[in-house]
Amino acid sequence: MAALARAASCQAEVTQWVAACSGLLQTATVQGQCRRMLHGIFQRCKTGQFQLPKACGGLIEANGAKTHQNRLIYSTSKQLSAKDSVQTSEEKVGPFTRIIEAMGFTGPLKYSRWKIKVAALRMYTCCVEKTDYEEFFNRCQMPDTLNSWFLVAQLHVWMCLVRMKQEGRAGKYMCRYIVHCMWEDVEQRGKVMGINSVVLKQDLRSMVENFYAALFGYDEGILSDDHVLAAALWRNLFNRNCEDPQHLELLVEYVRKQHLDALSGEDLLLTGEVSWRPLVESNARSILKPLSPVYNDEGL
Repeated sequence: MAALARAASCQAEVTQWVAACSGLLQTATVQGQCRRMLHGIFQRCKTGQFQLPKACGGLIEANGAKTHQNRLIYSTSKQLSAKDSVQTSEEKVGPFTRIIEAMGFTGPLKYSRWKIKVAALRMYTCCVEKTDYEEFFNRCQMPDTLNSWFLVAQLHVWMCLVRMKQEGRAGKYMCRYIVHCMWEDVEQRGKVMGINSVVLKQDLRSMVENFYAALFGYDEGILSDDHVLAAALWRNLFNRNCEDPQHLELLVEYVRKQHLDALSGEDLLLTGEVSWRPLVESNARSILKPLSPVYNDEGL
């Protein structure tokens, strides 16, 4: 009786491995090797010496399966379904467009590139002209320098980039031009301020590195809780120099209340008009629905 019970248990184990390997192995050659391996396992089951081959165990672990106390936990199907759902939501493009963009060129977009560039310039202008930088400097105790201005500007540019990346290929193209406009503006402001060309070049190189590092930090913060966002603001906006936690709380609230997702993507692609809520609200509950911008056939 004990031998029959052990044989039945081993046969059940072999059945589980057959099911797992059948989902992992597709080619006929590999399937034949697996069958031979499983046949040897079954023969060893009869003698009571069952042990998982290392080759089959490596295949299972490579595809996301884990063994814990002789139980198989397999999560590949869930991961693939989540990945497939993300891919189906992406914008579909033809093979010719993929070839063009693989070569570094921009394929056909939803709107003309000229309209998108005009909208990108306007959106960057909103980041610069519709922001009260003096209020930021006073309330957050930041020095009135070009670098402080850039840190506040890049925060607003990042919020625009997050919104426009949701608009497919046209939105990503607009993001590239927004960043281009920002660096052109920073360079011109440095020249107007009389900064030496060598020093300005070094400062621009440092700003570029800090900008892309800040994008990663802000992205992590906006997808996480307020603690992570406050840490990202402390590192990037305050340059690790903020002793008053109320300043961080004020900036976290400022970022969270900018509901750019409420704006129409089509309007943003054609006009680029963005309005920012003030740093300090006179009435915290006065959140009004943003007005839809008006544009003509040329996108102006």
